[in-house]
Amino acid sequence: MHISMKCSVAVHCLIFMNEAGAGNRVTSALLSESTGCNPASIRALFTALKKAGIIDVQRGNVGARLIRDPKDVTLLDIQNAVEPNGLSTMIGMHAYKGQSCPVAKNIQAVLTPSYEKVEQAAAKAMSTITLAELIDDYHSRINGQDSDANKPTDRHQD
Repeated sequence: MHISMKCSVAVHCLIFMNEAGAGNRVTSALLSESTGCNPASIRALFTALKKAGIIDVQRGNVGARLIRDPKDVTLLDIQNAVEPNGLSTMIGMHAYKGQSCPVAKNIQAVLTPSYEKVEQAAAKAMSTITLAELIDDYHSRINGQDSDANKPTDRHQD
């Protein structure tokens, strides 16, 4: 199974925008540094997220900002914005052309209903996860890094 990295890069960008603050815009160059993706790929994500009404973008070196409340944006919204057919293609079907084998003739019909169930389950799960939850998890993780419990220990101590 495979879901492209577009969704995770988009979530990365949205969390970054959230952390920048409501009045601030984030450029594709800055997000390129943060994500490791090229600026053109980030701008393509901007276009998709803007079309979905999740962000606002100003051309030039002005950048983008989050315009929807993170509580109202689900992981499924983000996935559908950046890769509309992503879930339906997450499980690939092998090629089987004109073969006389009865399994080859019927495998697509056999697998399609099961694959559709997997797609529906993934969509249902993704629809229950909000950007706000992901941001909260991010905050928990970075705040946890400040605690003594998560600091590396000195290996030279006995």
